[in-house]
Amino acid sequence: MNWDDTTDETAAERLVGASADREDQAVEAALRPKDLDEFIGQEKVREQLDLVLRAARARGATADHVLLSGAPGLGKTTLSMIIAAEMGAPIRITSGPAIQHAGDLAAILSSLQEGEVLFLDEIHRMSRPAEEMLYMAMEDFRVDVIVGKGPGATAIPLELPPFTLVGATTRAGLLPPPLRDRFGFTAHMEFYEPAELERVIHRSAHLLDVEIGSEGAAEIAGRSRGTPRIANRLLRRVRDYAQVKADGIITRDIAAAALKVYEVDARGLDRLDRGVLEALLKLFGGGPVGLSTLAVAVGEERETVEEVAEPFLVREGLLARTPRGRVATPAAWAHLGLTPPRSASTGNGQQDLFGT
Repeated sequence: MNWDDTTDETAAERLVGASADREDQAVEAALRPKDLDEFIGQEKVREQLDLVLRAARARGATADHVLLSGAPGLGKTTLSMIIAAEMGAPIRITSGPAIQHAGDLAAILSSLQEGEVLFLDEIHRMSRPAEEMLYMAMEDFRVDVIVGKGPGATAIPLELPPFTLVGATTRAGLLPPPLRDRFGFTAHMEFYEPAELERVIHRSAHLLDVEIGSEGAAEIAGRSRGTPRIANRLLRRVRDYAQVKADGIITRDIAAAALKVYEVDARGLDRLDRGVLEALLKLFGGGPVGLSTLAVAVGEERETVEEVAEPFLVREGLLARTPRGRVATPAAWAHLGLTPPRSASTGNGQQDLFGT
């Protein structure tokens, strides 16, 4: 079983999941900014990328290969499309899991036009033979196509037109160094600040013809986990609530009431997140507790708890991973309105040996 696919599906089913479902993809196509000036957030990345693209245009050359890393939903696909638009080039989009054989990659590369942008999402999930073929294609714009098998096999060199590869990954650490080193520009996408998400929400609301107040946008932004994709998804659900239950205008109270219906609390936690915290606090006294035991208590797969729920809980400082197991922090007790027992750890998974 491919746990990457399983956890991706689970994340896509959640309202606060960062993976994109079909509805998200359709809406995002209409909401995507078209150039760097219109792109909100990621100031350092935008500034550096702007220099790379301007320099390439001044030289009349294709842009350097670009590697974008970061969590899902932060704008990697959008930036790849902006790179193509800024360079005045077409873009070809594919993904690592779709390239299972070197021949798959060879077919794509051989059909590229000069200057074209090839966007390879989840590049770390590409097969090893295709990955090795990509080394030569990126460096020398050439691939060797193997014809035949065994001792009679021959390698036919195939020249490629200059192109720009934009690789995107959520796990940069899984990329082998030879592949990482072939990218001329690497950028890490950071989570957004609430003020930046408010700008994203106001822009999306304008494009969706939704009337929203500044306090309503702030309420949605605060629950969006620092991710524009989640902010846009919550905006659409709050819009639905406002149209049915109110006059269509999104205020702070309307946003809060709508997200209460959808079980997204003030810190952006949903049913799964709170289920993990409640099990950790109420059943195990705040921990430490093993991941498998915690997953059984929640009624979820181990991988779902580890890959889907835990990253945000750790980032929010509500849960800590220790050698002895998962431990709730004081912030977790406070968030759920519970009083920690005297023996509860202080957040580092260690307790007083003498019970004092």
